[in-house]
Amino acid sequence: MTGNDSISEELKPDTVLLGERNYETALDLIFARAERELLIFDQHLRVGAYHTNHRFTLIQDFLRKDSKNRLQMVLHEADYFIHHCPRFFDLLKTYGHAMNVWLTNDHAKIAKDCFVIADDLHTIRRIHIDHARFRYTLDDPETAASLRHRFEEILSETSEPVTASMLGL
Repeated sequence: MTGNDSISEELKPDTVLLGERNYETALDLIFARAERELLIFDQHLRVGAYHTNHRFTLIQDFLRKDSKNRLQMVLHEADYFIHHCPRFFDLLKTYGHAMNVWLTNDHAKIAKDCFVIADDLHTIRRIHIDHARFRYTLDDPETAASLRHRFEEILSETSEPVTASMLGL
């Protein structure tokens, strides 16, 4: 039994779960399972421990795993990403060919959930950014397809890319 298996036993998939620590643990599970594509939608990355070395390492390991791997991220605002997640932000310099970060326009800012999709199979969705209530799924292409459709809708409402040279925001 791997460490990821014990996580999934503690946090039962496809149920509404509570708590920031549980949310971070479930995010770890989703990131660790990603093999080729990660899609992230978040308001600002303030929740989910994106500022930590652990989260950076999981994302970096994913990008290093295969040169064909892709990470697409859509944010409402980039300040926290740029100023409080410097290692994660620096991945744009190294993996600019495999990583895109976009900012939403004003129309899309009504979206208050956040989610991650890994390989069109594994998902985690925080129901509202201000509340630590979430649901995650494993090996569920139907839920992933639904969230991917939502991701594509939000992506169509982006205004500009975040680049490695955006230091003055």
